[in-house]
Amino acid sequence: MPEKHPSLPELGWGHFFQQQLSLEEWQETTPVRVFALNRHLVDGVGENGRQQFALPHAWLRYAVEELPTVGDWVLLDDDGLPLRLLERISLFKRMAPGRDARVQLMAANVDTLFVVTSCNTEFNLSRLERYLAMALDAGVEPVIILTKADLVDSVEEFCAQARALRPGLAVESVNAKDASVIDILRPWCATGKTVALVGSSGVGKSTLVNALSSAMVQEVGVTREKDAKGRHTTTARSLHLLPGGGLLLDSPGMRELQLSDCEDGVATLFEEIEAVARNCRFNDCRHQGEAGCAVAVAAERNELDPRRLTNYLKLKAEQERADETLAEKRRKDKSLGKM
Repeated sequence: MPEKHPSLPELGWGHFFQQQLSLEEWQETTPVRVFALNRHLVDGVGENGRQQFALPHAWLRYAVEELPTVGDWVLLDDDGLPLRLLERISLFKRMAPGRDARVQLMAANVDTLFVVTSCNTEFNLSRLERYLAMALDAGVEPVIILTKADLVDSVEEFCAQARALRPGLAVESVNAKDASVIDILRPWCATGKTVALVGSSGVGKSTLVNALSSAMVQEVGVTREKDAKGRHTTTARSLHLLPGGGLLLDSPGMRELQLSDCEDGVATLFEEIEAVARNCRFNDCRHQGEAGCAVAVAAERNELDPRRLTNYLKLKAEQERADETLAEKRRKDKSLGKM
C-alpha cells in the first residue's frame, strides 16, 4: 500500500502563501515546507512526500533573513531545485550566543508559541517575559505551559504568577507524561496550525513533544534529583506532523536568549510602563535619572511593579545594544564589500 503524503493544507498552506504564486508557478513548481536543516541541506515535505535539497551557491551570499529556516515554504522546480523562498506570516529570530554579532533564525510561519517552563526552581517570571516579548513582536499567540505539575502540591500559585504577566494570557499546567496533555493542548494543535516550543534546557519540552506526537520523537533526559531539572537533549530544530492534526516545532533549549529587533514586543508586554513613559519630559528619556522622568516618579510612588520595571529597563537596554551592534556590523560589512 503506497505511503499517504500530507496535503498542502495539512502542512499549513493557506491563502497567504497561495496568493504569492503566479498561475504559471502554481502549475510548474512544487511548494515544500522546511522540516529540518543541516548546514546547507534542507529537508522539506510537500504533497509528494519528503524531499532533500541543497541551497544554491548564490543563496549563501544572501542576508540571514533571506535564507530558509524551519517552518518556511520554498518553491522547487521540476528537478527538485529551490527557486525562491515565500514571504512569511511570522518569523522568530534572536541574537546568536557569543561575541559574534549576528542574527540567528529560529522558526517561521508559526501560529502559536508554547512557552514551556516547569513548576520548580526553573520557574522565572523575567525569563518568561523575554519569550512573551518575542512572541508578541512576531504577532504570534503565546501560551505558557507549566510542566511537572505532578511534582508540586499546589500548581495554582505558579499559574497565578504566570497569568499576571499579561491580561488574557493563556496558561496551562500539564504532566507531560500523562496522555491527557493531548486534550489540554488540542485547541492550539488543529490541522494545518503550527505550534513552536521554546524554553530552557530540561523543562520537559522533549517529553511534551513525544506526548503530542504519540511517539518517541525526541530523546528524553533523566531528571536530576537535587534540582528537579532534566538534561538538555534536543540538538536541532525540527518540525513534526501530529497524528491528530497540526504541526509541532521543537527547538534546542536556549541558555542565552538575547532578543533581536524586538522593540514592539517589549513595548506591548510592558504596556503599563510604556503608558507612564509617554508622560516623560523628553521623548528619548531612558528612565535612568533624567529630569522630568515620569517613570521614576511612578516608581517612587510604588505605582509600578519593581521587578517588572527592572526587567523592562534591562530588556530595553539589551535591545539598544543589539541594535548598535548590528548597525556596526552592517557598517563593517559594507566597508568590506567596497574594498
